[in-house]
Amino acid sequence: MKINKLILAGGTGFLGQAIIERFSKQQREIIVFTRGGNRKVGNTSYVQWDGKTFGEWTKELEDADVLINLTGKSVDCRYNEKNKAEIISSRVDSTKVLGEAINKTNNPPKVWLNSASATIYRDAEDRAMDEFTGEVGKGFSVEVCQIWEKTFNEINNQKTRKIAMRISMVIGKGGGVLPVMTKLVKAGLGGKMGNGKQFISWIHEEDFLKAIEHLIQDEKASGAYNFAAPNPLPNKEFMALMRKQINVKIGLPAMKWMLEIGAFFIKTETELILKSRRVVPTKLLKEGFVFKYPTVEETLKNLCEN
Repeated sequence: MKINKLILAGGTGFLGQAIIERFSKQQREIIVFTRGGNRKVGNTSYVQWDGKTFGEWTKELEDADVLINLTGKSVDCRYNEKNKAEIISSRVDSTKVLGEAINKTNNPPKVWLNSASATIYRDAEDRAMDEFTGEVGKGFSVEVCQIWEKTFNEINNQKTRKIAMRISMVIGKGGGVLPVMTKLVKAGLGGKMGNGKQFISWIHEEDFLKAIEHLIQDEKASGAYNFAAPNPLPNKEFMALMRKQINVKIGLPAMKWMLEIGAFFIKTETELILKSRRVVPTKLLKEGFVFKYPTVEETLKNLCEN
């Protein structure tokens, strides 16, 4: 499938910038829907939208090949009622208005990849969760995922192939969690978090981008896909590998009560650290997708040494 025009909704964050950098070298035109003003940088045009109502931006969907939607308020915040409402509405409203706009377009995007989250699965230490046998969990973050995917799936876009990207922790140099965790390790605070038994699922930034390309090109691909490397591991082991890679011998542990206090002061939730996410990418593997960085060792060696 040749891609001449790619639409990216919510493309100003870490993942959005990674997609722009990758695809701007390949595609003739990229359109980014943003809450900022209209501007153009090279072959990337930034078009204003509010993520919930129709506007001039809808014209850009005409003759687009690919739509990728990453819109959503960050979950790295305290789960008070105001933030919870914004977390849900930012995801649901943007998904709904994009789906409705697609159906008003004469020549709509051929494929729509909508962001979702691997946190939809239950807290799991006992076994891996995949797209076929994974069990949905409980709690606010899971409810967000369910409402988000339900909204996406209920929109009937007959001419557009649809994929829900259940994204796990993306590790890359340009942002996300790696710079923060590196600072903690270098400060001697890179020990286990909580009891250290909770699993971490992640994906290297390069494999994240490769998976997007794979799903765009595979015209049979549809439904939910786990964006995670095939080898999740416990937090204790993950932190030990980080210390080894960065060459820091000591890593003080952070007990749950310490994390609760810290989360309060930096205005976030400990669930982001303590929930066990043991997620695997069965659908991608079944379709022959090959991970360039399937293990944490390979991932950290690539990102921390270069």
